[in-house]
Amino acid sequence: MSTRVLLAVLLGFVSLQVQAADRPNVLFVMSDDHTAQAVGAYATTLKSLDPTPTIDSIAAEGMVFDNAFCTNAICTPSRACIITGLYNHNNGVFDLGGNIPPAKQVLPILMRQAGYQTAMIGKWHLKVEPNYDYYKVVPGQGKYFDTEFRIQGDKEWPKNMVKYPGSHSTDVIADSTLEWFKEKRDPSKPFFVCHHFKAPHDYFESNPRYDDYLADVQIPEPVSLWSKPDRWGSLATRGHNGELEPHIGTSIGRRNPRRSYAADLPQKFPNEFKWDFKDPNLSDEQVKRLAYQAYLKKYLRCVKGVDDNLKRIIDYLKAEGLYDNTLIVYTGDQGFWLGEKDYQDKRWAYDASMRMPFIVRYPKSIPAGTRSDAIIENVDYPAMMLDFAGVQIPSTMQGRSFRTICETGNEPSDWKKAAYYRYWMHMAHHDNPGEMAIRTKTHKLIYFYGCDYNGENQTPPAWELYDLVKDPEELRNVYDDAAYATVRDELKTQFAQMRKDNGDDGSHYPKCEAIVQEFWDYDEADRVKAIEISHAFLKRREAELAAVQAKKKIQQAKKKAAAAAAAN
Repeated sequence: MSTRVLLAVLLGFVSLQVQAADRPNVLFVMSDDHTAQAVGAYATTLKSLDPTPTIDSIAAEGMVFDNAFCTNAICTPSRACIITGLYNHNNGVFDLGGNIPPAKQVLPILMRQAGYQTAMIGKWHLKVEPNYDYYKVVPGQGKYFDTEFRIQGDKEWPKNMVKYPGSHSTDVIADSTLEWFKEKRDPSKPFFVCHHFKAPHDYFESNPRYDDYLADVQIPEPVSLWSKPDRWGSLATRGHNGELEPHIGTSIGRRNPRRSYAADLPQKFPNEFKWDFKDPNLSDEQVKRLAYQAYLKKYLRCVKGVDDNLKRIIDYLKAEGLYDNTLIVYTGDQGFWLGEKDYQDKRWAYDASMRMPFIVRYPKSIPAGTRSDAIIENVDYPAMMLDFAGVQIPSTMQGRSFRTICETGNEPSDWKKAAYYRYWMHMAHHDNPGEMAIRTKTHKLIYFYGCDYNGENQTPPAWELYDLVKDPEELRNVYDDAAYATVRDELKTQFAQMRKDNGDDGSHYPKCEAIVQEFWDYDEADRVKAIEISHAFLKRREAELAAVQAKKKIQQAKKKAAAAAAAN
């Protein structure tokens, strides 16, 4: 090799090293269903338990966003927003059945084009093959134990598998990320690593080493677990004269006869929980308290596992001198209900599930110990990370970079004044009606239009308005309060314009949009019809429950007859 060629090679190598040093590495950590209420930097009711010291340390060294929101509080749609920077009605992922084709996975594609080495490890949940340089992802929802991964290999996606018998997912996902750092990372390139825990997704199976954690602790209870004022909710969430309260939104205690933690936990974990949901000797209060304590302890044990394993990764970055040159983002894919309002799961437009924890650390430009109340949405996350990586944000991306907010704490004059929300999976799984919402720093306006994609299976439409300054827990619906008439009408106008601006124009599902428009004004005739819809839905639901019970009785009779025949 000539001296000139050798010099060129060396200069090229130095250039790559300088390039890698000039731009931050990016570690994007996301946990499934890890809500802000269970992060020490945010928590109120649970703050004394300090479940997340590692995450809190990242928060203390960076910026915490108090108004970070998902645009649809369900796993697959949220992840689709983050990888595309588009709202769900534009990226095509309306529900759990959606996917983002490899060619449209904009975030990793642009990172790779910018010279980053990309890796996706952990929960993926977008169905098709990840478009990363390296991936090791759990199939679908993934299992808590005996973890399996889909990997690259000789076979086509998704046939290449590797299994870890006896493992727990939180541990082995962290092991896999550490393995990538130690064996796969190219030091000449900056890295973009998506490290996504399965935990603490329902039903919260932690590693047995956490069985003693919180065992003797009485978990604090949110006040709204037990009572809500009469002004809370609406016809959409309670039905006429409260007739739908057992059927809208799954519960902690006995309220929802179809699905509750009080019934589900003993069925799923019979060796752990011995109470009988139907035991007449147990009061509703006793059943709810038993279920809440069990549910929170299982959830927080999973959170503890996440935090401990994240510490392993942080410790590695520190030991390798990578920590301070890495943009570290911590978030959940949406919020999650921890007993507030006697709800479980997510999906609702209320803050408990719409709000996401969002913490970012990069000491070279983000001041430590700072907070921001700027409204950001998960569609903005990819633009922010790309901006830090020096990548020009494509005009097709709806999300905007909030890098300047991270670095200065100041919002640009033209920064968004509201977040947009829409949940499409009407009455699926957890009995949540179809809904959409606008959320400003001071108010939230929710429209429960209450129908499926085809405008069918209607639940009663209604509107709810909350003054978040006076009522941050969203317990007093002031939609019909004369003192809020001006605010309500202004928000409705802003809401309608926001729908147009972000492309939710109704063309995706016209029959659904017809219902949306029918009850938008919500005049007296609309309210009368909504009451009729409430009565009709109750009849349908009671008939469905009766049919389920009849089927169970037939199955039990057949089992009894088969047992008797076997005995003879």
